Amino acid sequence: QVQLVESGGGLVQAGGSLRLSCAVSGRTFNTYAVAWFRQAPGKEREFVTAITWRAGTIVYADAVKGRFTLSRDNAKNTVYLQMNNLKPEDTAVYYCAADTGYSVRISSSRRGYDYWGQGTQVTVSS
Repeated sequence: QVQLVESGGGLVQAGGSLRLSCAVSGRTFNTYAVAWFRQAPGKEREFVTAITWRAGTIVYADAVKGRFTLSRDNAKNTVYLQMNNLKPEDTAVYYCAADTGYSVRISSSRRGYDYWGQGTQVTVSS
């Protein structure tokens, strides 16, 4: 079992910044990757970014490249998502997810992740 707890969401004006945190606990030794997804009202949950737990390889969705930065604090088992130059279209519930399967590469599909956090709301006003 792996537990994920997100924090750091909120309301921000367009052009502003927020930092989300995802605290990972439990049986993390077999975690392949930790990802962030987001889901806007009426839309499908979409991949944002992910990092492999051991190697630290990072992948970003095109929509956030150059604006979002993913990082990891191994000592705290926490993944951080720094979001800069936020746009109204970034408004969504952001979810942290863990892939604990026998994966060999990062998946951008929600089906590739078997543990999920409860989500944190990010609202960007124009």
